[in-house]
Amino acid sequence: MKLSKKGEYALRALIDLGIAHEVGRELVQVTELSDKELIPAKFLEQIMQELKAAGLVSAQRGKFGGYHLARPAAEITIGAVVRYIDGPLAPIGCVSHTAYEKCGCPDEDHCGLRMLMLDVRNAIAGILDRYTLADVVEVTLRKLRRDALPLPFSAPRAAARGKPVKSSVRAARSASPRSAANARRFAPVEGLLSQLLPDYTI
Repeated sequence: MKLSKKGEYALRALIDLGIAHEVGRELVQVTELSDKELIPAKFLEQIMQELKAAGLVSAQRGKFGGYHLARPAAEITIGAVVRYIDGPLAPIGCVSHTAYEKCGCPDEDHCGLRMLMLDVRNAIAGILDRYTLADVVEVTLRKLRRDALPLPFSAPRAAARGKPVKSSVRAARSASPRSAANARRFAPVEGLLSQLLPDYTI
């Protein structure tokens, strides 16, 4: 399994909407998401429409409209989003639980490759199906607070005052004198959920 750009952008947008909900923002515009995540706005709008069709987000039209999660973040698993956008998690069709395809192996039951790929599939699904959007949002907010960084979408909506929306995170990047190349790099295990969720196991 390789997460596509479309899948990556969809997950990043959903995480942002989850964060917005937690900090009290009812609606988030595509331009805000695009600016914060550095995603082309037109492509992101197409993705948001797909997420809306899947029942994952809802939209409110109008000048001050935007998107919000259509159901609680705790009810949206990461695995379900990946499957909807990118298809099965399995690396080969004969080990997929949702889109099984018979392979050309003459003895599927005793195929060593299939056994190995089934373990790969189960390891991936075990992580992506275990954790919900709410879990990822919680970890993200915890880490932002730990590092004393501004929380995205916590500032009043600039659009409500007739001003262009600019992400506080993007602004913080712009204000920093360090280039991206010289920014603080994560330690090898810094990004692992195991560092932030005590019960995390694979």
